[in-house]
Amino acid sequence: MYGLIGVPKSEPTENAQVSFDFKTSNNASIYNDSIYQLELDLEKEENFTLYKGRFVVVLHGKIYNHKQLRTELMKKGCIFETSSEIEVVAALFAEKGVDAFRELRGMFAIVIWDNQEKTLIAARDPFGIRSLYYMDREEEFLFSYLKEEIINVKGKLSFHDQALQHYLSFQYVPTPMTLTKEISRLEPGKYLIKKPQQPLQLYRYFHATFQPVDGNEKQIINRIQEVLVDSVNTHIQDVDKIGAFLSGGIDSSLLVGIAKKFDPSIKTFSVGFEEDGFSEIPIAQRTAAELGVENRSYIIKPEEYVNSLPTIIRFLGDPLADPSCVPLYFAAKMASEHTNVVLSGEGADELFGGYHIYREFESLKLFQHLPATLLKWLNRMSKIIPEGVIGKSYLARGTTPLKERYIGNAKIFEEKDKKQFLKTYQEENHYRLITDDLFQQMIEEHPSHQMQYIDIHTWLPGDILVKADRMSRAHSLSLRAPFLDKEVFLVARKIPVKYKISEKQTKQILRKAAKDFVPEHVVERKKLGFPVPTRKWLRDELFDWAQEIILASETGYLLDKSYCLKLLIDHATGKRDNARKIWTILVFMVWHQVHMEKQE
Repeated sequence: MYGLIGVPKSEPTENAQVSFDFKTSNNASIYNDSIYQLELDLEKEENFTLYKGRFVVVLHGKIYNHKQLRTELMKKGCIFETSSEIEVVAALFAEKGVDAFRELRGMFAIVIWDNQEKTLIAARDPFGIRSLYYMDREEEFLFSYLKEEIINVKGKLSFHDQALQHYLSFQYVPTPMTLTKEISRLEPGKYLIKKPQQPLQLYRYFHATFQPVDGNEKQIINRIQEVLVDSVNTHIQDVDKIGAFLSGGIDSSLLVGIAKKFDPSIKTFSVGFEEDGFSEIPIAQRTAAELGVENRSYIIKPEEYVNSLPTIIRFLGDPLADPSCVPLYFAAKMASEHTNVVLSGEGADELFGGYHIYREFESLKLFQHLPATLLKWLNRMSKIIPEGVIGKSYLARGTTPLKERYIGNAKIFEEKDKKQFLKTYQEENHYRLITDDLFQQMIEEHPSHQMQYIDIHTWLPGDILVKADRMSRAHSLSLRAPFLDKEVFLVARKIPVKYKISEKQTKQILRKAAKDFVPEHVVERKKLGFPVPTRKWLRDELFDWAQEIILASETGYLLDKSYCLKLLIDHATGKRDNARKIWTILVFMVWHQVHMEKQE
């Protein structure tokens, strides 16, 4: 899907309409305000509808509460011609305007053209499961679910140096930026309003904040169970064949345990690697067996891992240096052979406190009682201690305010590192530009909630949901994330830190809520995520491949390639663990090959 709104050559006539042309692309629509003629075949285009001759509505995604909304609208006298959820969206918008977005429960990118007011309205779902890109120029406005569609229409656009600088810290390009300077990505929970020849307006309709309320632990556990059962049931309604990604962790196991009660024939899918400690397949198979569900698994080899990378980067649009993109790609490929809908556990960590870093405040309590002068002295000492010395990181973290060091779950290059090899480096383009305002909004909150808030607004839509959406859609698979449901969040946001994080465990209360649905061995198992042996591979199996990528890359005008090679050699010889830094550089270089050098 993409669209274009152009500047009219003359003032619109009273009966002027918008032109849609579906011949441009299989996924595309273009509208141009200078053509006043409607060309829309609603029978062929199920994601589009013309409502009351006034509103043209485009829906990319899924609205899970459309049946309830339909019933409420019918009670108010609304008459529906179809059973589609997009007609519900159109009717709701016709009645409530932009307030309609607050009532939608689902994953979506919605674009609405109001032909009467000559206004475009576009919205993105609360957490950013689906993306919406746009390009705003004086003479035209373009939108698309895929950034590449806009580039295909406009041709060569400008490279965004500032976005690259942030990518090297975050391992993804933070919203609203992209690596294409003229193209932006709408932030989650926001909508935009655009009229021809008028400035773009951005508004927030949903804001994910934490408001802990102390309460009875048992009652909270019961509420978590109730809302998750409802969310899973809602996400799988009207689905014939349900699948689920299954690791050895609590999140996916809990979803499968709940979903099995609605569909005992649910199939589960797991991937892993041959290297010891980098495969959760045995745990997943044991979990599936105890739950009584089918499990299919696949072992990924190093060669196919890197051979798939160019294809994966094409689907991603912008570079994303999360190594787990690749196993997720293979898991989606396997699942697509058996189902077209799969459940996945995205969002559980951010909502219920699942990352180990959220427990950091416990280990750093010692520093809270030290005088300011001593903290400053210790901080200076931490900068003098050589890299790799035990205790350096602990001392630095304990003596540096959270807002000055935490930018999310991934932090690759520090500013001083980027300055050494990024040729377009700008001092004023510090990574804290992305997080400072977010920290300011949570300045009085618990450190764990501050980190959760940062991750929900940066890491989740920038990394986690991008790879989930793009890797599943690469295989025409619809991924459903029941944890990222508005109703689930309304429960999670009220849970105090003391119930989520203990001295030894994360997601404590979610684990207790899961006991009625999952095998006992899953409940206390530590989080592994999607472990990938890139650290070992870059020293052994993939060293030659990585070296060749760096040497052949045409990114010398952006990066000091000698610095990049030194990172790789130091890693291979065991001087330092540079795996994450090297992988971030390599992914960008492959992205450059695919999108800038146009290599096949």
